Amino acid sequence: MKYTIITGSSRGLGQAIATQLLTKEAQTLICISRNENEELKQAAGQHNIGYHFYATDLSNVAALPALMDEIFTTIQLEEAKQIHLINNAGLLAPARPLERVESDELQKNVNVNLAAPMLLTAEFLKHTANSPADKRIINVSSGAGQRPIYGWSCYGAAKAGLDLFSRNVAVEQAEAAHPAKICSFGPGIMDTAMQGEIRSIDKNDFIHVDTFRRYKEEGKLLAPDQVAKVIVDLLESTDFPDGKVTDVSKYLS
Repeated sequence: MKYTIITGSSRGLGQAIATQLLTKEAQTLICISRNENEELKQAAGQHNIGYHFYATDLSNVAALPALMDEIFTTIQLEEAKQIHLINNAGLLAPARPLERVESDELQKNVNVNLAAPMLLTAEFLKHTANSPADKRIINVSSGAGQRPIYGWSCYGAAKAGLDLFSRNVAVEQAEAAHPAKICSFGPGIMDTAMQGEIRSIDKNDFIHVDTFRRYKEEGKLLAPDQVAKVIVDLLESTDFPDGKVTDVSKYLS
């Protein structure tokens, strides 16, 4: 049996990844997001794929250990051949200069983009420590974690933290009896709701907004399905970029 836990599954890249996983045999899909995607639920039934949904606000990080305890009651570790975690959920807001950011906005951004993936990864590793199954974790990051972008101090810092976190966990797992593989993966600039959010930001808050509007106008945005295929392929690849910070451009011809 193969199990995949994915956050942010209701739309965008998360929905595309989940949809592609539905075509895999002996798969159980475990979806975490604020709202359930009904199309995904129906498709799982049509494909006779195991499916569980957990309505969760990832900014409430205190609830995540209990969530993972509940999730692992549905996973038969002794039967599992693969157990995967995809930390895909992300939050751009607040996208404005730091002096105009409220403290609760900053905390929510860091919780969703960094603290939640850290906690989910920690609980995943605790629950699977004695399992010899193939264990892989993909943390969906961003190019914003690689370079400074005006107005994105919160988002960029959180993604940069996620990159180093992934590298650190790989170092620790190298010493484990049954190690998990982990990487941080930049999905590129995709045609998703987040990009629509970016294009709607006031120029006083995000001085590069016109550049992102041109990406859309000039057809330079990647399709979520295209990026999702790369991620799904990495879950099976013998050349998984363990301990690395990588991005979609390395896998597109």
